[in-house]
Formats: sequence, structure tokens, C-alpha cells
Amino acid sequence: MILLALFLALAPSRPPVEGCKWEQLTDKRLGLEAWVQRCDFGFRKIDLFVQGNSVVIRYSDGGNPDPLIDVFDLKPGETAEAGLRRIFAAHTKKAVAAKCKLVRKDANRFTFVPKVAPPPSPDEIPDPQCGPFGDAPDGIQYFEVHPGARKVLFVRVGQDEPLFDEQTLRLLGSGAGK
Repeated sequence: MILLALFLALAPSRPPVEGCKWEQLTDKRLGLEAWVQRCDFGFRKIDLFVQGNSVVIRYSDGGNPDPLIDVFDLKPGETAEAGLRRIFAAHTKKAVAAKCKLVRKDANRFTFVPKVAPPPSPDEIPDPQCGPFGDAPDGIQYFEVHPGARKVLFVRVGQDEPLFDEQTLRLLGSGAGK
């Protein structure tokens, strides 16, 4: 399993978007390795880079970079699930956090969803019920844990295929990729 994970990290899991090329982003301070795309569409260039504790996306035609992947440290002795609850609570209004619960999406991915699901809205996309670090009604985002790692990720995939390879994210020094 570890050999397969290491093999997968050697190359992206899919071809690049037309006008883009894959580059491997490695940041030892952040402890993250990821395949990201650099794009040149002529009228617009897009690049992904590390800023603070995040991988961000920047568009040449303006605006501030937006975070795509945040890296958070776990405290000494803290389990991944306890760390996720702590991080979520630190980034979510207390009244909102109290209405949400942690659920496992798959082996390594988790999200926060309402304890009681709201009724569906036929006319519009509702606001995220669990705040900016909870489940998103109009895109994909989640927390990701890697076995043996002392860090966790918050990954914002969005609505479309992301310009990073969410299948091969790797925390350095954990001995485990995906």
C-alpha cells in the first residue's frame, strides 16, 4: 500500500487542463507535496503557490489569492479527529459549530454537517450550514487526514475539476501518502 501511494505521488492522476501543465509543488516548511497546474490561456494566467499555511490560487487578471489547501498542525498527543474538531471550532461561530457534527466521507476524508438536515430549497443554493469549514452545498470541500501524520489538511476542491491533484496530496515526513 505504501509503495502504491509513493508511486502515485510520482505523477498526477489525470492529464492537465488544456492550456495548463502539471508541476510538483513541495514545501518542506509546510510539510506538503502536491501536483498543481500552471495555466496560460493567453488572456489569463493562473498559478498555485504557498502563502502562509496554505496553497493558494492566483489569477493574473486581479484579486487576492484564494486558499485551496490549508495545512494545520495537530497538538502533541492529539488524535486526528480531536484535531479536526478543535480546528473546526476555532474557525466557526460557536452557535453554528454547536449545530454540526463530524462525519467520515471515506477512509481519509471528513466533513462537518448539520446534526439535523435543513429542508431542501428548490429555488437557491443555501449558505453553508456549518460555516466556511463545513460541508459546502455548492462545491466539494473536506478535511483530510493521513495515517501517521501530525498535520491535517482542509481541501477546497470546488465545483469543477481542481487545478491541483487531490488524489496525490502528500504530507511530508508522515511516511504515508494516498
